[in-house]
Amino acid sequence: MRIATFNVNGINGRIDVLLRWLEEARPDIVCLQELKAPQEKFPHRALEKMGYGAVWHGQKSWNGVAILAHEADPIETRRGLGGDRDDSHSRYIEAAVNGVLIGCLYAPNGNPAPGPKFDYKLSWYERFLAHAEDLLATGAPVVLAGDYNIIPSDLDVYAPERWQGDALFRPEVRDLFTQLLEQGWTDALRHLHPEERIYTFWDYFRNAWGRNAGLRLDHLLLSPSVFGRLRQGGVNREVRGWEHASDHAPTWIELSDE
Repeated sequence: MRIATFNVNGINGRIDVLLRWLEEARPDIVCLQELKAPQEKFPHRALEKMGYGAVWHGQKSWNGVAILAHEADPIETRRGLGGDRDDSHSRYIEAAVNGVLIGCLYAPNGNPAPGPKFDYKLSWYERFLAHAEDLLATGAPVVLAGDYNIIPSDLDVYAPERWQGDALFRPEVRDLFTQLLEQGWTDALRHLHPEERIYTFWDYFRNAWGRNAGLRLDHLLLSPSVFGRLRQGGVNREVRGWEHASDHAPTWIELSDE
């Protein structure tokens, strides 16, 4: 079972990129972020033609998350995080697919920091941490995949000294990621490649892609009950170099059969 996460940075504007990647990579389950499309504008018919069922949580112009499943219909179990009735951002969706519970997230960026956006990021993560702990308590096989908007360590950024004050790399947010791991989640790519410099995002500015000045923002965290099935994982870097590409590349893992 191949599970991937991909921040598409506008699903309708980059639908050709998404469909091309799906055709070439053939992932079984895909978590998509930053749809930038209202619920009724999600291109489900184009995805159905590719053999993918979907559930999605859209929002006009901003945010948005979706879960795709090849030759299957994801069974939605949650839409949004609890704990804040005023939170209108479409940042989390959860579904059961082929015996695995998939949580797809698009965490807040938080810049500029400090400030209200950074405060929202911290409060959102507190709610996410609480939900992640509840998921672990069930003992179910769970994968939490998406754009976490956190650079976990110096190894995950091309120039750590330039990012010290950024909301992606501040000690507060790195500590939140550490708290997730301490709950019992495993960072799949870092486990598979403990010393390798891996990037999943390259900015459009300052020739970041050409210079390989990247960041690792997209993560797949595994619950203990599914961790033993982890076999391999990586990043489809070449997709970032395609015409009209997202600034993120698809990131994936492969699990053995149960």
